[in-house]
Amino acid sequence: MSSTAALTPWVLGALLLINLLTGLAYALDKRAAQRGAYRISERTLHLWALAGGWPAAWLAQRALRHKCAKPAFQRVYWMTVLAHCAATVALFGWWLG
Repeated sequence: MSSTAALTPWVLGALLLINLLTGLAYALDKRAAQRGAYRISERTLHLWALAGGWPAAWLAQRALRHKCAKPAFQRVYWMTVLAHCAATVALFGWWLG
């Protein structure tokens, strides 16, 4: 088995977990916002997106109608998406090349 084939299940599992946790963080923050309870910081939400949870963050923003109308949050969110994608391309370029 090649190193690429051995790494694939681990990477996919990690990404799945990160996305599940990101979606959960958005749901918990939305619930806390509705109740006036302790909130998850925007910085934490952005870090989850940067770590690879940006697809779940995007879905949660739309499904929950949470953070999608805040221009400042959206600017940083899209920067985290670009940074994550650029880092992924750089990593795979280095790893394959």
